Amino acid sequence: MTRTLIIGVDSGTQSTKALVVDAESGKVLGSASQTYDLIPRLPAGAKEQHPKTWVAATKENIRKALKQARAKPGEVKAIGVSGQQHGFVPLDAEGKVIRPAKLWCDTSTAAECDEITQKLGGLEATIQSIGNAVLPGFTAPKILWLKNHEPENFKRLAAVLLPHDYLNFWLTGEKVMEYGDASGTALLDVKTRQWSKSVLDSIDSNLESKLPPLISSDRPAGRLQASTAKALGLDTAVLVSAGGGDNMMGAIGTGNTRPGVITASFGTSGTIYACADKPVIDPQGEIAAFCDSTNQWLPLLCTMNVTVATEMVRQDFGMNHEKFTATAAKAPAGSGGLLLLPYLEGERTPNVPDGTGVFFGVNTRNFTAQHFARAAMEGVTLGMNYGLRRLTELGVKPTQIRATGGGAKSKLWRQIMADVFNAEVVTVKVSEGAAYGAALQALCCWRREKGENISIQEITDQFVHLNKAETTRPNPKRVPIYQELQALQDQLSLKLRDTFVAHRQLLTQQKM
Repeated sequence: MTRTLIIGVDSGTQSTKALVVDAESGKVLGSASQTYDLIPRLPAGAKEQHPKTWVAATKENIRKALKQARAKPGEVKAIGVSGQQHGFVPLDAEGKVIRPAKLWCDTSTAAECDEITQKLGGLEATIQSIGNAVLPGFTAPKILWLKNHEPENFKRLAAVLLPHDYLNFWLTGEKVMEYGDASGTALLDVKTRQWSKSVLDSIDSNLESKLPPLISSDRPAGRLQASTAKALGLDTAVLVSAGGGDNMMGAIGTGNTRPGVITASFGTSGTIYACADKPVIDPQGEIAAFCDSTNQWLPLLCTMNVTVATEMVRQDFGMNHEKFTATAAKAPAGSGGLLLLPYLEGERTPNVPDGTGVFFGVNTRNFTAQHFARAAMEGVTLGMNYGLRRLTELGVKPTQIRATGGGAKSKLWRQIMADVFNAEVVTVKVSEGAAYGAALQALCCWRREKGENISIQEITDQFVHLNKAETTRPNPKRVPIYQELQALQDQLSLKLRDTFVAHRQLLTQQKM
């Protein structure tokens, strides 16, 4: 019996994952993942990768997942790609990568953010213009950085793509960008879903000619080009959906396709986002007013340091994941006053690009592996809660939070989430939310291309299911402990801002 199979790919900062999904049942039949690193020994704040790394990992993982699913070439009907947001992939006129991609976690563009914001008339005028502040993580300042710091490379620039766009380009040979991922560039007016001429002109008068066509998220990016089809062992008839940023695809993969649901992703970075039927504009610019990949909007907060902090502590103490969690569980809630300010190499929410990590409150009683392990979990969750509170101030009220990512797999961490957020925390049965969301979007796109009138909401209603056994509710005795720690973390963050700037200058001088 011939099956109908869909492939979902999630190309992230530390790894790429591929899933083969049965279009009838939604069951994952095959999966594969591969880890990789960033380019080492770059200046402070610079975070870069070679796009060829993503291509190699995507190709290998798709082939492995197909083999595990025992798939025949003709069974695969569509592919969807999720990718890390905001990365800048510069291509020349021949479609060749000019230099490594600067990533979402690159904080070396603070000066370019200020330059663009000043040209637009300040923060308030910038937010009025595009709905967002211009932050170091976004794509726009990276383009200006290339112009300011590598003018010869900028002269060669013919096309600006995001990481998932580049993988779509490899798959199809077509350069396109969908609204959701485009809204994270700070080049798009999220209210009108059009490029902002004022922002483009603040960078370069010819920039618009280098941007790909914008497409709706329910439209295909194209079909497999012959060379890629051959490399994957698939047919050229395979449809490639628009895809999207990892947060937009994670929203689909967790069923966050209607107003009222909130997703919290605990991965390398931390994101909390909701579905909204109209733009949610933060006048302070701390909450990102993104478009989503269902033709609605995705108000989002992002912290840059989550599992990167817990992994740092775990590895330094030489523990595997099970021992790390068991060790952290031995410490009391609040870690005996040990508090992590998790801005390891800069932070986005709050906007502290020069920030660094701080363990505060160290004493002879809490200088233990168990206290440091739990403090890492608590510190990054409190960091995310900073943004969640801002989201609620803008009218997005959480009653239930759907947790995804590596952190959501830990029972202890889910309890810490519930206690810090003071809300019910649940998980979904397919834990790889972004890759699964990419597959579901591709399925919806394929069915619509066949003439079927179906919405992404109908798809997620059918295929996204909660793990009821993992439902976690706040412990009323611990909620006030974390409220006090939250106040301390907020105070510490504010008091160290000038110190962070001086410390970054010291690091920069030492690199010279």
